[in-house]
Amino acid sequence: MRNVVTGQGAHSVVSLFSGCGGLDLGFIWAGYNIIWANDSSPNAVQTYKENLGDHILLGDIKKLNLDQVPDCEIIIGGPPCQAFSLVGKRDPEDPRGNLVWNFYEVVEMKRPKVFLMENVTGLKAAKDSEGVSVLPELLRLFNNLGYSVNYFILNAADYGVPQRRRRIFIVGNRDGQQIPIPEPTHTHDLSRQPFIGQRQHWITCRDALDDLSTPRTDSDAGHYKKVPDCTYQELMRAENNDTVRNHQMPYMSETDLKIIRAVPVGGNYMDVPDDIATQRIKNFKKTGGRTTTYGRMDPSKPTYTLNTHFSRPNVGCNIHYREDRLITIREGMRIQSFPDRFVVYSTSKRGAYEQVGNAVPPLLAQAIARHLLGFLKDHHGTNRKSSTDHAPTRKGI
Repeated sequence: MRNVVTGQGAHSVVSLFSGCGGLDLGFIWAGYNIIWANDSSPNAVQTYKENLGDHILLGDIKKLNLDQVPDCEIIIGGPPCQAFSLVGKRDPEDPRGNLVWNFYEVVEMKRPKVFLMENVTGLKAAKDSEGVSVLPELLRLFNNLGYSVNYFILNAADYGVPQRRRRIFIVGNRDGQQIPIPEPTHTHDLSRQPFIGQRQHWITCRDALDDLSTPRTDSDAGHYKKVPDCTYQELMRAENNDTVRNHQMPYMSETDLKIIRAVPVGGNYMDVPDDIATQRIKNFKKTGGRTTTYGRMDPSKPTYTLNTHFSRPNVGCNIHYREDRLITIREGMRIQSFPDRFVVYSTSKRGAYEQVGNAVPPLLAQAIARHLLGFLKDHHGTNRKSSTDHAPTRKGI
């Protein structure tokens, strides 16, 4: 049964490189109306349709007739970022890195009032095949279109997401002032409270996951093992029944299980004894610098960045803080701030992990979307009040 959340707000939005819909869901929660979306992944498009609606078109944007894109007030999107990632080699010839220019081409054609582009922080150092620095060139081109452009790096944990995920956002405002950074709503240092307003403490791994049952190997359906003990859990559970989907125990080899048992809370590969360590871990110990590799979550903190390989212990901090296992897809979605009623669909487990790991956390997207409302009103003569937020009550989040 589909559980579609649709936007009925005053402001029309076109979404590019939409993935499974994390950025779009945040804008819907803030009261915007997503009128058209696009992605090239069949799995992501199915997930999007089942949760957000049929307004998404499956297809490669490089092959689409851009006349299909409707007029709109806002264009949002996160072009695939692997070519700019800080993990692995940056490849200027990687066609995924060229998709930022496709985003620019749509903005150039449609001239929305505001645009927002999300990417990894590696974009700041990225160069194209001719050695041109990508970010300054993007800013120059957008400026030439008449946009006041700004970019900033946001940490998702500062906006109520239980994850220290840093991403760059480029935002353009046509015929108006430069849009500043959104004011954070959360902090790790409440001792500075008198100087920063009424911020909440960072949401922790325990806040995010502690009410979910131990997953099974033979089913992706789980349940709640207790009543919510924090506001974040209440938010994630809103409008959901007692069953949680995408909550199946990930596969672990005997070697991985031995290693996982050896890693303490907040620890990593450095804590694995040499007598059970793989040669890969021994090599990591010699070279160092891999904080999250074979990492076990610290329940008192947000986790590190969730990537697309959180089904593996050797790529990221993916070990549950209390149980000797990797986190499930549902737990990854909790860490990304997807509500429990949102279900990921995929023809393969790998496809599901990719959708979740690539997504913009919806709560971060909602914070940005709310921030943009004032600029649409003050600098474009848009006096229509956006509809009430569609998100569940967020008091204390």
